Amino acid sequence: MSFTATTPKIVVPLLCRFLISKRPVVSWESHSLSKAFTTGYCLHHPRGVKPKVQRSKVTGWVLPAEGSVDLPGSTTSDERSDVRNDEIELHHPVMLREVMDVLKPTENQVLLDMTFGAGGHTKAILQSCPIATVYALDRDPVAHQLAVDLAERYPSRLHPLLGRFSDLDSLLKSSHVDPNHFDGVLIDAGCSSMQFDDPRRGFALSQDGPLDMRMDGTRLPSNPSAADVVNSLDAETLARILKTYGEERHARKVASMIVEYRDKHKPIESTQELATVVSLAFSHRQSEDSKDALGRRMHVATRTFQALRIFVNDELNELNHGLHAVKPYIRGGGCGRLAVLTFHSLEDRVVKRFLQGRNVNEKGRSIHERKNSSDWTAEEEEHKSTEWEIVHKKVLYASDHEVSVNPRSRSAKLRAAFKL
Repeated sequence: MSFTATTPKIVVPLLCRFLISKRPVVSWESHSLSKAFTTGYCLHHPRGVKPKVQRSKVTGWVLPAEGSVDLPGSTTSDERSDVRNDEIELHHPVMLREVMDVLKPTENQVLLDMTFGAGGHTKAILQSCPIATVYALDRDPVAHQLAVDLAERYPSRLHPLLGRFSDLDSLLKSSHVDPNHFDGVLIDAGCSSMQFDDPRRGFALSQDGPLDMRMDGTRLPSNPSAADVVNSLDAETLARILKTYGEERHARKVASMIVEYRDKHKPIESTQELATVVSLAFSHRQSEDSKDALGRRMHVATRTFQALRIFVNDELNELNHGLHAVKPYIRGGGCGRLAVLTFHSLEDRVVKRFLQGRNVNEKGRSIHERKNSSDWTAEEEEHKSTEWEIVHKKVLYASDHEVSVNPRSRSAKLRAAFKL
């Protein structure tokens, strides 16, 4: 389900507000809100402080018609960070042993790391097999520069690529890569530790910084930031984003509080400011009792941050595009391997349905609904694909030891398959 914000009733108030506040009027670019799933995961963050702000009834803007969501694109902050070498050395690649067991790189093999990040998995592959070749893709210019620097240590063995998952096909063709080229492919979905740890990127609640959340940084200046989203869309559209991508049960209340604050006080510009505004929508008891699906304590704004990040970066669509784009480039006949790490069930469901050969937007049915239907068969329960052979019967999780060393791996799930 998608919406549009291009009608005069939406545009005029926006332009007036920008002019009154003497902010520059920015161009409008289309950004689609796609149909997605409704289960998410949360990160641990300290509870925010609630300032005393007078609350009043706010009249929301007119709900836009069906179509695309048009957001103002702006680029005012330079979030390109200088990553120190010691920080990179402290990076812990998630489920490294399990990933290496799946990929099993050997001499003369060619592999693709579709999420280079800080390069932990790529380094392990290059060090474990002195003759293996790795193509390293990342949409983040900071991560891409790290890959370029690492390529100097591994000349002709590491080939950095800058772009999104949806750019993969054109990038590989420009690099003269033919179909059935890769022996193994790795996708480590979601936000990287580097992005979370840099407050200038605006991903985390734990550190104050500009409300950005764009994984591409300023590489694509027309793309809207998280600040553009929360300061431009009406309450109804914001609520649908929070509900769809963050499974926020109080989405309407949170969206109304965001709109009320920005209209009566000022545009929301920082991560801590957004976290504080969101916390105003909850009682003290709700803030104290806030927990994620696994019963872990979390900040009440966690789901809001997750939803905005997924929406701003179009993460679920990109993941789906990437899986389908890389498929022709993986060797068939049971030789080529695909390993995918996900960190919440929205991503995991996209991967699971892809490996099962099901449409990502297909409405799911419980096992009881399938068994009671007239067309159910025993084989349908397993959704066996004729294109992939699943490596593990059940999804793999990080070990207790790894979680104790690297707490960010606690939500990680690994799915792997051979291409038939």
